[in-house]
Amino acid sequence: MINQPNDSSSSSVLGRFLTGINESVFLTKLGIANIELVNYLNGLLIQFIRADAILIPNGKTDHTARKIIEMLDVAETSRAPKRRDIYQAIGDYTLFWVGVYPESLNKRQTRQTTNWIHNFTRQGKKCYALASEMKPSALQPSEQVLHCLSQQYELCAFGLRESRREWEQYCSQPSQLIF
Repeated sequence: MINQPNDSSSSSVLGRFLTGINESVFLTKLGIANIELVNYLNGLLIQFIRADAILIPNGKTDHTARKIIEMLDVAETSRAPKRRDIYQAIGDYTLFWVGVYPESLNKRQTRQTTNWIHNFTRQGKKCYALASEMKPSALQPSEQVLHCLSQQYELCAFGLRESRREWEQYCSQPSQLIF
């Protein structure tokens, strides 16, 4: 589950840097004025950008797919609050990879395998939609945010790609250090 914007990680230098870039991309360049959605995407970036929180799709055809399938199996046998968390986690995981590092999914693709970006997108949209149909607890994002993530998945992925492009451009300048 995504850390809330009030989490201490959002007050770190890296958290503030990513949040500033992400807000600039979504609010200014893309014109998305849904603050709850943008805050959610800020939390997603902050959570997953930490190296220890990322499970890198490393070319093993079944590793990432198996992880998602296992999570779906657990969701089906879980009660509603946990099921919602699992669906949301799958949506978050797929959105992060499709949005921030799509080239790592493209590397996995061969003539014999399926289109990983398409599959991740389809699964992410479906899981966000399923999670949005369940009543949230006080600590979970609203149904509206998850519904919006499902409906606007491709736009959110594009925005995350633009955020990555911005931070790479910023960090490629020798005089620009963020910490």
